[in-house]
Amino acid sequence: MALESVHAGFPSAAQPDFAGGFSFDEQVTAHPNTTYIVTVAGDSMQGAGIWDGDLLVVDRSLEARQGDVVVAMLDGELTVKRLWLHGGSPVLHAENPAYPDFQPEPLEDLTVWGVVTGSFHPQEGRRLV
Repeated sequence: MALESVHAGFPSAAQPDFAGGFSFDEQVTAHPNTTYIVTVAGDSMQGAGIWDGDLLVVDRSLEARQGDVVVAMLDGELTVKRLWLHGGSPVLHAENPAYPDFQPEPLEDLTVWGVVTGSFHPQEGRRLV
């Protein structure tokens, strides 16, 4: 891992020094045994900077809090949305105005599968594998 940040503005002198090895697991997963990588399909979370084809880091050991981006299971289907609580009831909020909020009916099965802790957005034209 490089010792210095890379500037996105004007160039600065390159630093030849490195801090040593880099472990993706150590840098982005607090709980490796309960952390998963999932691929996004769809455009409902674009307002949160989550795009079709992005990879999400999802920690299943975290308790979801108000405003977290979560992967939720609704009647056996996974979806990624922002979690809002209205009067103690969960609401799944899409970050794209083309999609409505979803508040489950009493008989619908909604489970928070995990909390999104990070994402990877490949550069245009550069997909992984």
